[in-house]
Amino acid sequence: MNRRAFITLLGGAAAWPLAARAQQGEHMRRIGLLMGAADDPEGQARMTALKQGLQDLGWTDGRNIQIETRFGGADAGRIRAQAAELVALAPDVLVGQTTPVVRALRQATSSIPIVVAAVNDPVEQGFVSSLAHPGGNITGFMLIDFQMVGKWLEMLKRSPPALLGLHLCSIRIRPPIITSTCVRSRPCRGQSRLR
Repeated sequence: MNRRAFITLLGGAAAWPLAARAQQGEHMRRIGLLMGAADDPEGQARMTALKQGLQDLGWTDGRNIQIETRFGGADAGRIRAQAAELVALAPDVLVGQTTPVVRALRQATSSIPIVVAAVNDPVEQGFVSSLAHPGGNITGFMLIDFQMVGKWLEMLKRSPPALLGLHLCSIRIRPPIITSTCVRSRPCRGQSRLR
């Protein structure tokens, strides 16, 4: 055996225990995913997109993370039961999609972090104290940032005269009432009349 081969072999043997320890130290993270959608093609597509996004960041289901997925659909009782089931599994993080799901997860735990996807106005619903400083164990994304609606209207004011009209509808559901507000502009001829 020549000197170069011997040094290579010795170096490889010395590094082997370090690689083995690094592999043993990798902890399998657990994610509890509760979808407000049904277990249908759309729900599966959303779950696949989440898994792909995680994989792009180096987190692969079955390798270094384990994703426990439940589909609640529109059944509030089923959502509550599945939220409790996921919390009992003690995941590292919970991911909730839709307002009823987030409400059920919030009721089920105050210690496991909850990442919110697709809710409207989490401050108004009492999920977080403010958008800048959510507090508690909930953070995430909302469907519409209502502060942006004014900006949208400002952009429409600057739109070309060919704009035919605008219809904006907002529905707020607050048990026990549902309120709906609709604003409609008349078709514009020659110039934009949004002011």
